Amino acid sequence: MGDEKVVLLDFWPSPFGMRVRTALAVKGIKYEYKEEDLSNKSDLLLKMNPIHKKIPVLIHNGKPICESLIQVQYIDEIWPHKSPLLPTDPYQRAIAKFWADFVEKKIYDLGKKVWTTKGEEQEAAKKEFIACLKLLEGELGNKDYFGGENLGYVDVVLVPFYSWFYAYEKCGNFSIERECPKLIAWAKRCMEKDSVSKSLPDQQKIYGFVLHLRKVVGLSKILCLQHISRHC
Repeated sequence: MGDEKVVLLDFWPSPFGMRVRTALAVKGIKYEYKEEDLSNKSDLLLKMNPIHKKIPVLIHNGKPICESLIQVQYIDEIWPHKSPLLPTDPYQRAIAKFWADFVEKKIYDLGKKVWTTKGEEQEAAKKEFIACLKLLEGELGNKDYFGGENLGYVDVVLVPFYSWFYAYEKCGNFSIERECPKLIAWAKRCMEKDSVSKSLPDQQKIYGFVLHLRKVVGLSKILCLQHISRHC
């Protein structure tokens, strides 16, 4: 294991990249971080992910693994002995994968609509976004983490969006904590862990990034912007 080489091609505001950073930190895996300029993608990125040409890309001993959910599962399988993320019970694994898939299909797109739209479209996005977070609160229940007593797969998949919550709130003029206090309490518990807090950028920095995009690009063009889209 000592001869292994792990490289992560990433872009700092990406919640998908944050998942991989967090999973590697939870496992205590050292890796080389390579920041990508998504307006001028590196030859390495194009070589390692020739199909989608997007970040994050996890490179393990020269072999690329793409798509963040797959990457987090891969990390858990390759380094299974420290801080397992997925349950060993097949049914519980299936439930964890279901909620991770729910996060994947709902939270990013709805959050993006909150900060890139206005008027009725934004209000509808906020309503659906909060409804999804409430469903996640229901799944969390009275547990400390989605993984139970310890950080698990769903926690790692969802918690990166906490770094975007402030930007959503400022752009959408609403309070996530007021609507979903248990989920925010969960996020703050996660942030008490160095593996999480050191893997996620500051909320104010993300908000500054969003303001920069809105100012430089304009709301009308942001939806087509590839810097932080699923296809970047």
